[in-house]
Amino acid sequence: MVSIWHTIEVATKRYAAAIERRSRAIAAGIRPFLEGALPWWILGWLTLAAFKITTALTPITSFVEFAGIFLPYALIGLAPIAGLRLAEAAFPPGEVKWQPSFRLAMIGRWRSLDRTTARQHPLFGPAGFMASLLIGMLLNVVFRSTEFMLAVPAMGQMAPGWGRTLFLAMAFDVIAMNFLYAVCFVMALRTIPYFPRMLAIVWVIDIGMQFAIAQAVGMQGPVPYNVAVSLSDLLQGNITKVLISIFVWLPYLMLSDRVNVTYRSRLSA
Repeated sequence: MVSIWHTIEVATKRYAAAIERRSRAIAAGIRPFLEGALPWWILGWLTLAAFKITTALTPITSFVEFAGIFLPYALIGLAPIAGLRLAEAAFPPGEVKWQPSFRLAMIGRWRSLDRTTARQHPLFGPAGFMASLLIGMLLNVVFRSTEFMLAVPAMGQMAPGWGRTLFLAMAFDVIAMNFLYAVCFVMALRTIPYFPRMLAIVWVIDIGMQFAIAQAVGMQGPVPYNVAVSLSDLLQGNITKVLISIFVWLPYLMLSDRVNVTYRSRLSA
């Protein structure tokens, strides 16, 4: 009986070690993969944007009007790249990363580690379950952009006030959130101590943006019933997705030994 449990324990440790190596390889390969994928992202996105504009609900009568529709699409495609570049410039690798003076994650018993000890700990780094969060933030950019492309029609100056406001407000939401989630991705990858609270702030902003969009469109006067229902479903869906992310990831970000070693230089006592 003891031999069986020993065999299971050894197999479990080997499996965990294999998962650890695999997740570290994934985390290390994400950034080089992105570097090669970014030109294709821009090319593909702008091609889809050009096609979307040809199906605009209102006629495009001038270059200025075309630019007014095309610019939001271009900014959506460029926003995550800008977030990546600016965050990488702001948080260069190898620099001393200062810990916040005040802890928001105060649940549990922890002992502090100096930065050198933390970096040498086997749990240090965005591996394991953290690698899934890294991938999730990038996929959020892709899904959010695709959702905008499919759900929001292109509308120019000749559209009704609520239509133009809807188009611009939804575009601004995607631009802002693509930028912010890209910044969070870099902070997580570069093991910046402020990453967990930055992600929490972005979640709050994301939810707040959905209410702001609803208010902005509602202020433009009566909105057709079918549009109002579709917009409500879309905004509620965005809020639900953020709440699910909070439900899944917030306990992990607060209690995980890996997160606490990597971003807070502390270990459970």
